[in-house]
Amino acid sequence: MAQEYEKIVKDALLSVAPDLEGEEIVPDETFRDQFEIDSIDFLNYVIGLSKATGLDIPEVDYPELESLQGAVAYLRRRKGSMGF
Repeated sequence: MAQEYEKIVKDALLSVAPDLEGEEIVPDETFRDQFEIDSIDFLNYVIGLSKATGLDIPEVDYPELESLQGAVAYLRRRKGSMGF
């Protein structure tokens, strides 16, 4: 299941930054530090995650989505509470 969430996160990230295709993603480093994405790109990434999962993601949760590791953990936790 974690691989499924990892793919969702990567797909959402690549949808806003397609030039990252093939780049290594360090799981515990923030996307902003690794790839210098700006706040608009980050917001579009969160919107992509929301659309892909059907989850309503409140702004207070955005810091949890700043890295691959954090985003996968967030989706796993929310999946359990949402039952999808």
